[in-house]
Amino acid sequence: MDINILKSIGKLFSIIGEEQSRLELWLPVLFGIGIAFYFILDAEPPLWVPFAWLLSAVAVVWLKGRGIILALGLAMVAISIGFAAAQFRTLSVMAPVLERAIGPTTVEGRIYNLELKTKGIRVTLDRPRITGVGPEATPEKIRIGLSGAQPELKVGNWIRVRARLSPPPAPAAPGAYDFQRRSFFAGIGAVGFSYGKARVTSTGVNETPLSSILTSLAQLRLLIGQRVLAAFPEPRQQAIAGVTQALMMGERGAIPEQVMDDFRDSGIAHLLAISGLHIGLIAGIVFVGLRGMMALSSALALSYPIKKWAAMAALVSAFAYAMIAGATVPTMRAFLMIAVVLCAVLVERRGLSLRLIAFAACVILLIKPESLLGASFQLSFAAVTALVAVYETLSRQKNIGRGWVSKLMLYVGGVALTTLIAGMATAPYAAYHFNRFADFSLATNLLAVPLTGLWIMPWAVIAFALMPFGLEAYALVPMGAGVSVVIDAAHEVASWPGAVTLLPAMPTWALASITLGGLWLCLWQLRWRWFGMSGMALGLASLFWVQSPDILIDEKGRLLALKNDQGLLMMSSLRKAGYTRDVWLRRGAQGEALSWSTAINGPTGPLNCDNLGCIYKIKGKSVALVKDVGAVLEDCQKVDVLISQVPVRTACRTPRIVIDRFDLWRKGTHALWFRENGAVHIETVNDSRGKRPWVLRPKKRPPRIAGSGS
Repeated sequence: MDINILKSIGKLFSIIGEEQSRLELWLPVLFGIGIAFYFILDAEPPLWVPFAWLLSAVAVVWLKGRGIILALGLAMVAISIGFAAAQFRTLSVMAPVLERAIGPTTVEGRIYNLELKTKGIRVTLDRPRITGVGPEATPEKIRIGLSGAQPELKVGNWIRVRARLSPPPAPAAPGAYDFQRRSFFAGIGAVGFSYGKARVTSTGVNETPLSSILTSLAQLRLLIGQRVLAAFPEPRQQAIAGVTQALMMGERGAIPEQVMDDFRDSGIAHLLAISGLHIGLIAGIVFVGLRGMMALSSALALSYPIKKWAAMAALVSAFAYAMIAGATVPTMRAFLMIAVVLCAVLVERRGLSLRLIAFAACVILLIKPESLLGASFQLSFAAVTALVAVYETLSRQKNIGRGWVSKLMLYVGGVALTTLIAGMATAPYAAYHFNRFADFSLATNLLAVPLTGLWIMPWAVIAFALMPFGLEAYALVPMGAGVSVVIDAAHEVASWPGAVTLLPAMPTWALASITLGGLWLCLWQLRWRWFGMSGMALGLASLFWVQSPDILIDEKGRLLALKNDQGLLMMSSLRKAGYTRDVWLRRGAQGEALSWSTAINGPTGPLNCDNLGCIYKIKGKSVALVKDVGAVLEDCQKVDVLISQVPVRTACRTPRIVIDRFDLWRKGTHALWFRENGAVHIETVNDSRGKRPWVLRPKKRPPRIAGSGS
């Protein structure tokens, strides 16, 4: 073997030896690789696959348990465990899903969860009974929006209501947010909306102690939300009430849409997610406040371990707050980390921050592997990992100032640095999931973060303490004043020119490259960690060559989009399929919807339409967009691509590609790219997701389109 290769291998082993204390930080990363591998498969793997991998990895460790072979074997074990956790999680939540839309029909069920929204109430029912659906095909849970005046409802009540139900919707475009997958893992097999009032048929009886606890917790959450909303009764205070409710219990449904847009565009939407900031503030306020009060008594301070008592109270408070906040992924990540820190105080030890993150990530990934794919998990762990890695490095520096001016400057600088680091760490994930970047987030966070920590959240703690006595308004009013300032600041910054940069949809491989590069940079300590920058640069570079589709058509043939000469999408309708249209625009980094009527300029233009359909010319190709069966025969003789909103029941030999109503029904939304070399690339929603348990495949005849002539 070449001497240079031997030297390189020896140097690699030397580096790994120096980084040995950091190897355990990669355990959740290996779990995540196994989980990701499970979810990218096109078909559900046999149950023996993870066991075979695990046994193979254990055999490697057992037989060749030294050096690099041992490390690779242990890595294979961790990857296999992650894969198995994801597969068994899928099996554990398998439940019936409504096959097709039905209704209006009568639905009866027990209220499992109740959410207060700006436009009514949304309930999740478990143990439902649906008229016209047999017990074997009835989902375990359904979610229904209740609008208009409704009776007083409580978690645990049995209700009967007339509703229209449908299966959870598929993604609006290939690669877009997969609500079907999320619903599958949440156990929700149907969604819909009600007609008229619901009727309470029974107050409900809890069958098990666990059911009783969960019901009581849900009722407590609802009661807190109602108390918060009642403290701000005026219509102009609706935004304050909604944001206050979000900060106290993680419910954002009562926040007006415009306020939510302002929070996103100003870069402070993270304040509305119960995460490390909120859990840490609650625990810190209780710990410092209680310890300070006990220290006022010399008898207590000198005779009892008041620090441990305060830590225990803070731990209980953090847990209670996490439960009230709904136990979301960021909340549980934050609680697990805070819990380890407080337990370290109880046993008089010091917690290690990056190890806390690794511990929290391992627990969440093994319990809820599907959370790896969600924006909540990715944003939360990206921010906290980057922050801890940077401050771990800075903590080795000596304190340069001791006066109050220096401390104030350090605090302001710390807030600015924290905002900058968190913003940079989460920007790729915000680009991937939301296709936007808040350019002036630093300015808003410099005001909002200190105000939240020093004013808003302390009043929230006091409000929680006063609620049992009905006196919470004395704390909610000053808390609301602080919230009002944050809302005004968000609106002001969001209105600045250039406040938001819209970004095109990033490919999944690019996000994976950025993630692995960022982890390489944060988890290692030696100079080789800077190689992680190359992975991040490669992923970010993908934004420069991403191209939005030239043609999009939704699964029901209601909405079509065509790209004009400026690269902007033109819509067939500005009224139909509003959610789908918004998703297409967002993924194309386009802020405003354009009607394709502006491109109809006669037989020589790019788009020529009549009552039966349109002919669209792009890159030397002609595309027929058929609306009526009467145009099929003619268009079949003269176009390169035929896209039909009605079934094509005749031989159509001239077009290279034919997409009709049946194709849309079977495969979902279609996206087409036309290449300069004449090739046409097609992606569909269902083909991109494979044959997985959460992917709904149509089993009935597609619905007839009114006026189609079919």
